[in-house]
Amino acid sequence: MASNPNALSSTALADTTLTGAAASGPAPSGTAPSGTASPTREQAQTVLRELVGHPEAEFHDGQFEAIEALVDGGRRALVVQRTGWGKSAVYFVASLLLRRRGAGPTLIVSPLLALMRDQVAAAARAGVRAVAINSANQLEWDTVREQLAADEVDVLLVSPERLTNPSFRENQLPELVRRTGLLVIDEAHCISDWGHDFRPDYRRIADLITQLPDTVPVLATTATANSRVVHDIEEQLGKDVLTIRGALGRDSLRLGVLTLPDSRERLGWLLTHLQDLQGSGIIYTLTVSAADDTARLLAEAGHEVLAYTGRTDPADRERAEQLLKDNQVKALVATSALGMGFDKPDLGFVVHLGAPSSPVAYYQQVGRAGRGAANADVLLLPGSEDRDIWQYFATASMPSEEKAAAVLTALAEAGTAVSTVALEARVDLRRTPLELLLKVLAVDGAVERVGGGWRSTGQPWNYDAERYSRIAEARVDEQDSMVIYQDTAGCRMEYITSVLDDETARACGRCDNCAGRWFRADIAEDATETAGQTLRRAGVVLEPRLQWPSGMDRLGVPVKGKIKPDEALADGRVLARLTDLGWGGALREAFAAGAPDRPVDPGMLQACVQVLREWGTGDARTPGWSGAGRPAAIISLPSRGKPLLVDSLARGISEIGRIPYLGQLQLNHGGPTGGRGGNSAYRLAGVWDRLVVGPELEGALAGIRGQSVMLVDDLVDSRWTLTISGRALRLAGAGAVLPLVLGQAG
Repeated sequence: MASNPNALSSTALADTTLTGAAASGPAPSGTAPSGTASPTREQAQTVLRELVGHPEAEFHDGQFEAIEALVDGGRRALVVQRTGWGKSAVYFVASLLLRRRGAGPTLIVSPLLALMRDQVAAAARAGVRAVAINSANQLEWDTVREQLAADEVDVLLVSPERLTNPSFRENQLPELVRRTGLLVIDEAHCISDWGHDFRPDYRRIADLITQLPDTVPVLATTATANSRVVHDIEEQLGKDVLTIRGALGRDSLRLGVLTLPDSRERLGWLLTHLQDLQGSGIIYTLTVSAADDTARLLAEAGHEVLAYTGRTDPADRERAEQLLKDNQVKALVATSALGMGFDKPDLGFVVHLGAPSSPVAYYQQVGRAGRGAANADVLLLPGSEDRDIWQYFATASMPSEEKAAAVLTALAEAGTAVSTVALEARVDLRRTPLELLLKVLAVDGAVERVGGGWRSTGQPWNYDAERYSRIAEARVDEQDSMVIYQDTAGCRMEYITSVLDDETARACGRCDNCAGRWFRADIAEDATETAGQTLRRAGVVLEPRLQWPSGMDRLGVPVKGKIKPDEALADGRVLARLTDLGWGGALREAFAAGAPDRPVDPGMLQACVQVLREWGTGDARTPGWSGAGRPAAIISLPSRGKPLLVDSLARGISEIGRIPYLGQLQLNHGGPTGGRGGNSAYRLAGVWDRLVVGPELEGALAGIRGQSVMLVDDLVDSRWTLTISGRALRLAGAGAVLPLVLGQAG
């Protein structure tokens, strides 16, 4: 056990307790005064001091009240408190007290692997026997089960996804329910439709609660819940819920907003002032490509930074987290993948390149800073593209009645379990939204996950249009609130906590509106130029499809397995992704709904030429033109949306590069069907045999048989249009087919 009062200052537990003083603020709602001389309070105080290794540690207001309700009252409690308040101290102390009274282990449902790692490590250092069962430690599951059977576990952490796993639900969960001494739902706002991070798997917890004996206490904790979310959670916890809700204001945070005209200026500001920010911190972006681009720019300028996104390898994520905790990097440039669960008490700053879609989500992310330090800086650099990004993510996560009906019909017709992969050949939905929809339907009882996949339960299901409409309206209101936060002349902390329905919201006296601008707004000229050069940099590798989707025979397409090498595309190039900070903005405007079809912009054409120049030259790792040799001709795809744009691009490259332009492929059977956003199988079926080499083009190809050709298009998404077009060209006698595309969606 630690004897140094600061020995656990870097752990989730010590960061959430006070040493030697009680926190200021109002008494928690829904509680009655507890006698300081009660046996439970003395025992809890002793356990707390043992855990943190300090003989004078005291509880925050509300901490003991929650512990008492759980341990003595066996009640259901909801704790809504600011980050850093001490929610983990409540369930660790309660767990040990209950264990000493003969109760079984505590079951904690925790949403993130990073959060589990921190909690298990903190518990071990504090003398609490904690273990986890999740997707990252499958080799340890047998050991964990043996420890549980031997009653050698105080705390078991599981992910909400475990609760939907058929094997876990059937083999481990019944015994856990029988023995559980305390159920803890961490980040409980995920339960609610109205929470900023709703997760269907969390809805399984409501079923779990109903299976528990009434005598088993339940604790739900969150730092990001307004009144609507609180009421929703209370309903799911059951009757007689004790809600302890404290002040959400963060005295350690100094908030600010700096509005700059474009990405060039925002990145220039970062280059100029990143080293001025205290300590180490997090730079949040709204998209993966923005995180990658920003990290590359800062690293090339000599800053110690790393990108951290949902696409980062789990081992690399863990390494990056540790480097930041050890102050070995100045910042992680991250998406929301780095959020709940990351604990670094001395995190010195949080900067946002682009605003999250709601003050609730923003509060959660900035709450990573200043948890164990007196001061931390928080700066928002909003972007003009923010609303477009918010809209994309808001609509992508909403199930549609049409898609839900298609899934239910496909499962009913199958009559047996169907894997997610096989279901993609039956329903036109991409993998991620399909999995989300299946989870929603499972929560509602219409489908169930079993060994081998998903099957219909046969229970009737109705699309709750009113519910989803209300959720969509709430999302728009949240977005509007985020814009108000940016524009407000009042206290920024007061505004955020007011939106969270904190009745104690007050002016902080520290933000840029209360105390004046605390950050410099100047941008070094060379920094702006460096940022501009990075943003003007063009070229993204476009990897070819190598495998046909499963189940294509169901859609009338006679292919399966790997794509034959002599029918496949070569590596290609895209000028930029639509989400990129540089050329992405111009491309978003060009492909926006209602945007007119125009000849390619001269600057965009020159950028494509630069991409081709670098592509042709190659480097030590990638031979020029992917080893296929300089293209002997240029061919374009027929575009129904931007024919003038594609034609002018192909002809422009032909003229500048002095490469013959042979014309375009022909549309067959009316051309491709379907739209963007469908899954791989349906996208392929929609273009199969609908793009062909016409007689004139076939004759031209005969003169360059076996030589490589460049295939030009305007916008790529699934890559199947390019794949089928390239296959047609290869079968007509072309050598390597090298795709060049202006923009990449998704």
